[in-house]
Amino acid sequence: MLNTSEIFSTINMIKDQKLDIRTITMGLSLLECAGEDTPRKVYDLVTRRAERLVEVGEDIEREFGIPIVNKRISVTPVSLILSDRTDPVDVALALDRAAETTGVNFIGGYSALVQKGATKNDLKLIRSIPEALSRTKLVCSSVNVGTTRAGINMDAVRLMGEIIVETARATADQDGLGCAKLVAFANAVEDNPFMAGAFHGVGEGDVAINVGVSGPGVVKRALEDCKGQPFDVVAETIKKTAFRITRMGQLVAQEASKRLDAPFGIVDLSLAPTPAIGDS
Repeated sequence: MLNTSEIFSTINMIKDQKLDIRTITMGLSLLECAGEDTPRKVYDLVTRRAERLVEVGEDIEREFGIPIVNKRISVTPVSLILSDRTDPVDVALALDRAAETTGVNFIGGYSALVQKGATKNDLKLIRSIPEALSRTKLVCSSVNVGTTRAGINMDAVRLMGEIIVETARATADQDGLGCAKLVAFANAVEDNPFMAGAFHGVGEGDVAINVGVSGPGVVKRALEDCKGQPFDVVAETIKKTAFRITRMGQLVAQEASKRLDAPFGIVDLSLAPTPAIGDS
């Protein structure tokens, strides 16, 4: 349990150091949507399972007084559910409609994993990315082109270079916004809650609740407070600070998991800066 000192410390982190829950991300498996009429199945599954995600997130934010900036969905890499008769752009449009219906900020998983080689469906999806991102508002895309174990798929790297340029051109009237919703990865993890690179990996279950916590301002303040201290003191300060931050994320994740009747997945601590000045 949190003691009084820790509670006030957490309140101070939220109030003065820009600590927030960056996202509650519901991961959903789409593997059962493969086959015929995939876009309709995708829309129906996402809207059914995530229909209360935003409502629950807002309730927790109000009841606990903890800012929850985004509510998001990640899905199985779409290339894995395509058939020869399925146009991947139709799936992207279905995902976009589902995101709008559920009220989430983004939906990720328009993705392919090609670190060792690419199937025809992988290539079909990758080549469709510029059109898909130019015709959708909330869909995010990612392609994993390498891993430490498999090495780097240089053919995929070259193709992704072309796709990024095409995506920028396709969304030129939006200042190239499509590229802000596209990630080229190495060593992509399968339970990442952060966009634009989130997807629900094949090793995951049907559904999971993952929480991402944003804490660069808190860690920055902690480092300022121990400036000039020995290295072991600095390391211990960072460890204790990260523990307090992630425990708040765990509290939110467990509560969301209970209310949505979905397994608790992970808490991910990000030190990436926000647009706020000094927040890094």
